[in-house]
Amino acid sequence: MSLSQDPTFSLLKDQFVCGYKDIENARYAGASGKHMPDGNAVDTTNGAGPHNIQMFILASDGTVLTCLPGYWNSRDLAGELDLASRLNDVWHDETLTRDEKDAAFRQMQLAHISAHSPAMVRRSRMQGFDVDYEAKHRLRTSDVFINARLVPPDGMAVPPRAVKTTDVIMHQRMSMRPFEPYKQFDVAAYSDYGKPMYDKHEDQRLPDGEMDKTRLAKEKKIGNTPEAHPIEQETKRVARAGFGTALRMGIRAALRF
Repeated sequence: MSLSQDPTFSLLKDQFVCGYKDIENARYAGASGKHMPDGNAVDTTNGAGPHNIQMFILASDGTVLTCLPGYWNSRDLAGELDLASRLNDVWHDETLTRDEKDAAFRQMQLAHISAHSPAMVRRSRMQGFDVDYEAKHRLRTSDVFINARLVPPDGMAVPPRAVKTTDVIMHQRMSMRPFEPYKQFDVAAYSDYGKPMYDKHEDQRLPDGEMDKTRLAKEKKIGNTPEAHPIEQETKRVARAGFGTALRMGIRAALRF
């Protein structure tokens, strides 16, 4: 939705070469409902669904200039494309040493945070269920919290002042990855925050916005679902089975290769 709207659309059309990579069965990929090109589109918050999509902006040699995890509003995405263009100039500046380029990269990524408008910051608040996931599963290790001591005990809402916005998380993580080659970029670690499953169920909503439960029950999933890794699921079933049953299942699995 954001890619087809200006100012992003014109920037992509005039200044970038666009492509995509299907990550449906990648181990680090998230999962969602399967949405066709003619399905409904909805607006959401910046950085929502980071496991499902990552938007890389690369130099001509495949060097990562920046990466935006999840969905981003068109106005905010345009500003990040501008930053990528300026980082591209740094990368190709032959008067700078590699250390100087890396230092400029870190400084520009972090400085861009203060250039974000209040409206962009509001659009970058992390979704409540993603915050809850981080608090429940990795409170002491996650970098999404400003101060883990501000997070209340289980069952209580996490105050917004305790949580970084996704625009801050993105730039802080990028600052630690100066000019990395795309093939060496750790996508799994970079895009890992919040729930692996993300879906707003656009195609299952009625005209009034309420969910159609019948459609929802029939919704097909895509991404890192059990169906995406059938061998792994069979391995788990084998582990739960008795030795004799496991041996027979293992032989049948081997014969299928």
